[in-house]
Amino acid sequence: MEHRSVLLEEAVAALAVKPDGTYVDATFGRGGHSRAVLARLGPRGRLVALDRDVDAVAAAGGIADARFVVRHARFGALAEAVAAAGVAGADGVLFDLGVSSPQLEEAERGFSFRSDAPLDMRMDRTRGQTAAEWLAAASEAEIREVIKNYGEERFAGQIAKAIVAARAGGGVRTTGQLAQIVGAAVRTREVGQDPATRTFQALRIHVNQELEELSLALPQAVALLQPGGRLVVISFHSLEDRIVKRFIRDRARPPVPERLPLRASELPRPELRTIGKPVRAGAREVAANPRARSAIMRVAEKLARGDAPADAARGS
Repeated sequence: MEHRSVLLEEAVAALAVKPDGTYVDATFGRGGHSRAVLARLGPRGRLVALDRDVDAVAAAGGIADARFVVRHARFGALAEAVAAAGVAGADGVLFDLGVSSPQLEEAERGFSFRSDAPLDMRMDRTRGQTAAEWLAAASEAEIREVIKNYGEERFAGQIAKAIVAARAGGGVRTTGQLAQIVGAAVRTREVGQDPATRTFQALRIHVNQELEELSLALPQAVALLQPGGRLVVISFHSLEDRIVKRFIRDRARPPVPERLPLRASELPRPELRTIGKPVRAGAREVAANPRARSAIMRVAEKLARGDAPADAARGS
């Protein structure tokens, strides 16, 4: 299946690409955003792309452009990866979070319950535990907490108990087995949603440490940005968006020392200001690409020392 980059034009516009600027695409995927940035860069511009998926890195090899370099790296190691590419500062950093269409559609990756395949779920198949290996070793309490916290699944307890019980019969090795176990444990169905959806999301987030990686990456991105540089983040579920929203909010407020009487002019300057309101995909994009329905984009700009701290616009 062809991967369609969500909010493509909106994200690239939010970066406010300068022809001679330097940009980082922290989640290359299949390169939709990277190609759009390159189309706006001049001969002296530069783009560094990262991805932890070796298939994505291989796909990036199809871009023959001297202004472009790709690194096989998780975005939690953004600073190290960008430094290794010879870049010390950037005019924009873009994150397009979640999974790509090829990852979902390639059964052997184990992300989808729509076909029976090995239960892998690793974005980087060169390292780490598969979902099947983790389920074989984790306690019932650990499984319950992951499904509850990362899947926001109200039947997490019943699902965890059923998974542990299945280990007596040889364990849970495939996506089909897991989907069947979850389907039997979930007593009520959400309209239009497979009962396994939340559990698969939770395991994917846990196996790839997605929320931890995001929390590590955002401060590195801001440190990398030049004054006036843009941070653009597209999230696909509330757990990711909550981290992004709080990070931008906190960095857009002056860090006020407790119990110290300070005049307004003496307040420390914040690092960021928000740009515009959160952006969602329009009806036309959602109709063409249903995955865009849950997407939300937030944008912030790094302040130069002495810039006004007021937000360009406030959103929720």
